[in-house]
Amino acid sequence: MNRLVLTILALAISLTAEATTLKLATITPEGSSWMTSMKASAQEIEERTEGRVKIKYYGGGVKGDDKKVLRLIRIGELHGGAFTPAALSSQYRDLNLYGLPMTFNSLEEAAYVRKHLDERLMRGLEEAGWVNFGFAAGGLSVLMSNPKIQTFDDLKGKKIWLPEGDKIGLEAMKALSLSPVPLPLTDVLVGLQTGLLDAVGMSPIGALVLQWHTKVKYITELPLVYTYGFMAIDKKAFNRIGEADQAIVREVMERTYRELNEQNIVDTREAFQALVNSGLEVVDLDVDDYNQTRAAVASTIAELGDEGLYTPELYDEMMRYVDEYRAQASTREAARQASD
Repeated sequence: MNRLVLTILALAISLTAEATTLKLATITPEGSSWMTSMKASAQEIEERTEGRVKIKYYGGGVKGDDKKVLRLIRIGELHGGAFTPAALSSQYRDLNLYGLPMTFNSLEEAAYVRKHLDERLMRGLEEAGWVNFGFAAGGLSVLMSNPKIQTFDDLKGKKIWLPEGDKIGLEAMKALSLSPVPLPLTDVLVGLQTGLLDAVGMSPIGALVLQWHTKVKYITELPLVYTYGFMAIDKKAFNRIGEADQAIVREVMERTYRELNEQNIVDTREAFQALVNSGLEVVDLDVDDYNQTRAAVASTIAELGDEGLYTPELYDEMMRYVDEYRAQASTREAARQASD
């Protein structure tokens, strides 16, 4: 083998071995259990790739809201981040499906649906140009407020947080004659503190992590919206990593998100109790009022697929799984009662 060939091979090996640092933004606060898990996975990836792949997290929202993070990704200053569905739904519309208002009755019901559809949504997100590693449940959001809310009529005229860019949530609130205040996640705490917001919907875990519970007085446990998050990395940046190292990153991150998902389902019940223990007053919502409101919202949601906010056929499939789960649950309950 002549010297020129050897030189070319040496150069190729050197370039392949060059370290890549993936810079990822998240609103997750430093020191939280979520951030601890993500940093542990980053350490494992660095060790297993012998330093060829490093991950640097910018936590606590220091890189700004979703719009700014996406802009920084476009110019290459960041490579990805931890997102909620609204952030990327304009690039892959079916991320909206799980978060459609008042769709799920329980975390178990959502888990049953996800067992059938997660892989498809992950694939769709990849086809849209984003490498991802699975979804981590945040839980079903609860209503937290400063005025006491017992019926949906009590919400009329109140300033209610709407995640910035959440077109479906906006249409649902319009259908109920409510007054949404669109804000990025990073601005909600200040909004509650200054009176810009009267009420917010968030999972118990999210409320604790983001400290929103410190600025409200009342909490209502009802299945408003299923929340979840995910890591998304620009595919062009990810593809700069060698194939063997890509496989290691996927293995570690997919395991991390599976563990976060499973742990969050367990933690969400404890988180609600922690909110109550912090001094929030629990408010019982009128069940009949909730069911009537749910019917009105469902009618509005059914129209939004035709407007391109999600794939109608996939929505229909999702609702078949919801019905399937509820039928199975009803059968189990009937069998339990018969055996008592």
